[in-house]
Amino acid sequence: MAAPKDEAGRRRPRRPTGGAEDRPGGSGPPGGPDEADGPGRGERTAAPRAGVEAGPTPGTGRRRRLTRNLAIGATALVLLAAGAAGYAYLKLNGNIRSVDIDGTLGEARPPAATDGSFNLLVLGSDSRGGANGALAGGATDGTARSDTAMVVHVNQDHSRASVVSIPRDTLVARPVCTAPDGRNVPAARSAMYNSAYEVGGPACAVKTTEQLTGLRMDHFVEIDFAGFADLIDTIGGVTVTTAAPISDQDSGLKLPAGTHHLDGDQALAFVRTRHGVGDGSDLGRIELQKQMVKSIMAQVGGAGLTSNPAKLWATADKLTRSVTTDSDLASVNSLVGLVDTLRPIGPDQMTMVTLPVATALSDANRVVPRHPESDLLWAALRADQPVPAAVTSSPSASPTRTPAAKGSTAASTAPRSPTAAVTGGRAAG
Repeated sequence: MAAPKDEAGRRRPRRPTGGAEDRPGGSGPPGGPDEADGPGRGERTAAPRAGVEAGPTPGTGRRRRLTRNLAIGATALVLLAAGAAGYAYLKLNGNIRSVDIDGTLGEARPPAATDGSFNLLVLGSDSRGGANGALAGGATDGTARSDTAMVVHVNQDHSRASVVSIPRDTLVARPVCTAPDGRNVPAARSAMYNSAYEVGGPACAVKTTEQLTGLRMDHFVEIDFAGFADLIDTIGGVTVTTAAPISDQDSGLKLPAGTHHLDGDQALAFVRTRHGVGDGSDLGRIELQKQMVKSIMAQVGGAGLTSNPAKLWATADKLTRSVTTDSDLASVNSLVGLVDTLRPIGPDQMTMVTLPVATALSDANRVVPRHPESDLLWAALRADQPVPAAVTSSPSASPTRTPAAKGSTAASTAPRSPTAAVTGGRAAG
């Protein structure tokens, strides 16, 4: 058989057959016949020599890419969470309205407590215009009044609180005040307590309260009624119990005796109703407000807000939209600090009373602080002591002449005691 030719047509030498290189154990070319033939049929991958690192396998590359992608994703989530938290903080901070009243209170103030106790004035803003005017029978003459006022005294170790409601119709001596627009508001010898807020804003309300009680108000919080209704809806409503039916044409509230779960508008009507409960005075309304405070505390405590971020956010948003504070409380951090301080205090650690009052001789529709009970009450709180039994017990129903209210010339006659219209809690009137 003719020898094969190469590409140029030349004869290519025939490869010897049967030589030593083809025999087992023969001395073929280094690397064996496969390497001699070059790449091609029968090619094998040589095993890595000792001391030489093998290259990455396809599986190793996939694992590295997966690890890198997970790290990028985790970093993105952290940045997203930080951005969301920053947005939430700025949003809630922006909701809070504040009033700097320190410069308008003057120097003649009660001394600040040094034992850890503190006092907080809580005002319910009854704005007569805008959104509030259309809610629960509010008038629309454009003025604003604090128809709800509570002095909250928190004791030295922050384990208990005493809450004193001051009837809006209480005649008091109102000091000289500076209005928010800078006007000078003259003193009044005998004025309704809630007129202080109306003519001089929060600073005048604080100044009048300090003169009445002898207690330094460390902070004030004003709750807007329109925001109050939204807040109640956000926490899922509140449950109240009425011992007698309520029917008030002004607020539109009609409730038979019994237990009721109220939405925001109903809860607002509940705390504003006056003529449909008790003797039709402000004292009956105060009893409803006391129960509402404890009902809100119970609802918030059982709402599981900490385990429901969406509900917690909605509640915080509504709350910060509905409050006005002094400048020292005007941040989310400050409000959270206040809430943490008050956290150990539940309904059972809170004593709620109404300032003891008697009917004013000058006007049967007005009241004045009743002595000596009102004096004993404020003295106890100034000494960081519990509310005296003389205040928590029911007043005598027999008409008695009492001295004029502190800082007021209005005399008084029969003690005024609200007709109980609600049950529950430890509220005392």
